Order: sequence, then C-alpha cells, then structure tokens
Amino acid sequence: MTKQKTVIAAALGECVHVAGINNFLNLASKAGWRTIFLGPAVSIESLIETAKKEQPDLIGISYRLTPETGERLIAQFAELASDLKDSGMIFAFGGTPPVAARVSKIDFFDVIFDGSQSDEAVLTWLKGSNLERQTERDWPQTAIERILWKRPMPLLRHHFGLPTMSATLEGIRQIADARAIDVISLGIDQDAQANFFHPERQDPRRFGAGGVPVRSEDDYRALYEASRTGNFPLLRTYSGTDDFIHLAEMYMRTIRIAWCAIPLFWFNQMDGRGPWDLKGSIRQHQEVMRFYGRHGIPVELNEPHHWGMRDASDVVFVTSGFLAAYNAKAFGVKDYIAQLMFNSPPGLSDAMDLSRMLAILAMIEELKSEDFRVWKQTRTGLLSFPLEPVAARAHLAAATYLQMALEPDIVHIVAPCEADHAAQPEDVIEASRIVRRVVETSLKGAPQMQLDPHIQARTSALIEQSRSLLEKIAGLAPPAVSDPWTDPETLTKAVTSGLLDAPQLKNNRFALGKVHTEIIDGMSVALR
Repeated sequence: MTKQKTVIAAALGECVHVAGINNFLNLASKAGWRTIFLGPAVSIESLIETAKKEQPDLIGISYRLTPETGERLIAQFAELASDLKDSGMIFAFGGTPPVAARVSKIDFFDVIFDGSQSDEAVLTWLKGSNLERQTERDWPQTAIERILWKRPMPLLRHHFGLPTMSATLEGIRQIADARAIDVISLGIDQDAQANFFHPERQDPRRFGAGGVPVRSEDDYRALYEASRTGNFPLLRTYSGTDDFIHLAEMYMRTIRIAWCAIPLFWFNQMDGRGPWDLKGSIRQHQEVMRFYGRHGIPVELNEPHHWGMRDASDVVFVTSGFLAAYNAKAFGVKDYIAQLMFNSPPGLSDAMDLSRMLAILAMIEELKSEDFRVWKQTRTGLLSFPLEPVAARAHLAAATYLQMALEPDIVHIVAPCEADHAAQPEDVIEASRIVRRVVETSLKGAPQMQLDPHIQARTSALIEQSRSLLEKIAGLAPPAVSDPWTDPETLTKAVTSGLLDAPQLKNNRFALGKVHTEIIDGMSVALR
C-alpha cells in the first residue's frame, strides 16, 4: 500500500494572511495528502523544528507583505532549510506576484505560486506533475483514466472546428498550449460526416459547412498531431451519419478517439443529416455501440437534447434519456457517458430543468453494474444563449453553477459567442476560464439544490410518467419481440405513432409533429 504523503504549511514571519495557505491545503487533501497547518506568523525556527519532527514530503510557506522584507525573510529560511532540501523534501512558495517575483530569484523552491494559477493547476501539481510539463505521458490519454485522475475537478470539453484545415490546426495548438480544456470535440463539416468515403457524393459548395473539411486520414492525423502540446487534450468527434464502422475504425487509428457520440433516433432522414431511414439508422447506431463497447471505448448517446431542442415535453426528454442508456447497456457498452443538456428547450426554470436531469439519472441508476458504469456529462443549451456578449457570459456561468449540482464528470462547455459565430480559439479559452472559475467556486461548497422539495416532487412525477410512456412503447411490440426497448421496429413505431413526438417535427417524414407543448411553471408540458 502506498504511504500517504504529508505536507506542512504556514504563513512565515510576521505574515498573518492564511487564505491562500488554507486553499492550498484543501486542494492537497483532495489530492490525497495528509495536511498539517501550522498557522499564521510562524517563525522560521518553529517551522524547521516541526519539519524535522514530522519529516513531511512537502513544505509550503506563504508571505504576502512587503516584497523587500519577504525576500530577506525567505532567503534566511532557504539558508536554514538547506539540509531539509538536501534530504529530498519538496518546497512550495505562495505569495503576491511582487513577492513571488523576488522569491523566484532565490532558486530554492520547487514551485512558486503567485495567485495566477487555477485550482486545477495546483491540484494537478499536487498529484505529481510539473506545472510546466510538456510530455504526453504526464497526461492520461483515455477518457476514464483522465476523469479519475482529475477528480474532484470534472473534465472540460469544448466543440471546435473552423472552415479550413489550416485555421483548425492552428486553433487546436492554441487551445492545447493554453491548457484550456481536456477534450477537444472536433467539429467536422457535414459532408465529411455523411460522405467521407464517398467523394462522388461530396458537394464542393458545402466545403467547410458546419466545421473543418477533413477529406483524408492524413487530415485526421494532422489534427491529432496539432493537439500534442500543452496539456495534450483528448480528441473525439461525432460518429458520422453513414459508414459508421469504417469511420469508427479510422477514428481509432488517427485521433485515438476518446469516446463515441451517437444518437439513437437522429442523424438520418428524420433530421436530414444522413441517408438512412429511421429504422435502419437505429439498427446502425446499435451496431456502433456494440463496436465501441467491444473495443472498450466509452459511448455517449447524445439523445435527449435532440428532443429538447425541438420543444418536446419533459416526459419525452426523460424517456429518451433512459432509452439511450438502456440501449447502450444492451449492446455491450461498458462505460456510458450520459449527456445532460440543460436549457433545452429555452424557457425552462432552473428548478424544473434540474428535475429532468435528476429523473434521468435516477432511472439509469438502476442499469448500473460492474459491467455498466455511468459517467455524467453536463452542458449548457446551445440555443439558450443571448446574443449580447456580457449577458451570454453570465448565462454560461449561471448555467454551469446549476449543472454542478449533479457533480458532473465532464462539463461540455459552449462558448458564449455561439449565438453569433462559431467559437474561435480565443473564445474557447475564455469560456474555459469562466467555467473553471465556476467549478472551483462550486467545489468549495455549493447549496444542495437537488434537495429542494419542489425539485424532488417534480423528479418523482417525471419518473412515474416516463415509466408509463415506456410501458406504452413496449405495448407497440408484437408478442414475439423479447425486448421492445431495443427493437428497431418498435422504437420506430414509438415515433411514427406519436408516442415520441415534438412540435418542431411537423411535416416530418417519420414523426407526427402533432403534439403541442408549452412552458408552464418552468416545465415543458404536452397539452395535446
């Protein structure tokens, strides 16, 4: 069993400012360290005496007063603590930027924090990594390893893809060098998603429409190589709308895809994004789940938000979220990423929006087992951002704070600029800073919003109503069908019969689009 590491820390000399020290020790505790706080205004002699007694692995000191005085004090400390340094103890200093600048000239400390480092950066250092590290082996390169390594911080993910390869390559390098996010979701243009292996079907007029125009395996390899800097972010992309298994094999070869993202009912003729009809695409998507599950790669079914963005009722939203997880388990997925997009449709109250997510999680909790693990991914609604930039930033912060009530493993960031334009590298970096600050604030201790009795009552009602809808869907299947919730024919009938419906599907080839929903008391409710 690995021996627990020990850190002792104190504010040195006449300095009584300990907020930074306390935050450092809280992070150390989260990283698994045994922590000893000696307090404010600790003398050099007392600190060294305690260090000799406790034999810590790390000594942290802070000084936040006059830089000149601090420099002399820290120099004296370094001289008297040289034997401890020689014995292998690690030393960290924290202070204001002017003090830190002077202390850096002493050439004694293993790391110096000047307040500009995020909690995330400090936490990763405490877990054994250099703040300036540049090697891939220092950063976990699979999704689950990185989730577990980074806890209690969630992974940060953002969509990125510009209309040219050159701009996208440079943007990826910028984002990685800024260590802004853990996962870059490659935004691929629509022609590549549908026609990558069919150049004859590609339309030059759609070149770069909706993302980066990748046209060869070498293009994907170039995107991956561009990410091999900074914090070496993982890459993932959507699973395409045709030739699914060929694309999956190629993604594994070229970008070491972090996880698969695919819907159950969408990306086909029903939404105009692929060549397959509804039943055929369901069957194809199930085979994609099976493929990735067989290769031990996580799968995300980005299903419920497609209904939510089309103004479906909360009950349909929750039901589709359960069906997505149920199918993932049935087709061999071991690590399931539950996508939980808030603010879809716009107009939901935060309380009722949170209720929907809690209902989905409660229902799929019953599916969990040693062979089916669930990882929570939250995101802000794509269609919910106001156009005004300052208001959009505020919306991202507020929405993220709400999402933290679910203790997500992954936060999918949507840049505030998306109501106006696709995110540029600087937009991704700015958005990540907003979200990181919200995450750090929440992890210090947020209200337990999910315990609100109104939220709990709505959650219970949604679970009950969703179970009723699931029974009706099962009732569409002939007696010979052993599992209606995975049967493509039955799932197709759930749409064509109107059991699963949304107002924005009017005049759709497959769905009825006859349901009428309204936002009432913050809930999306079907009126007929």
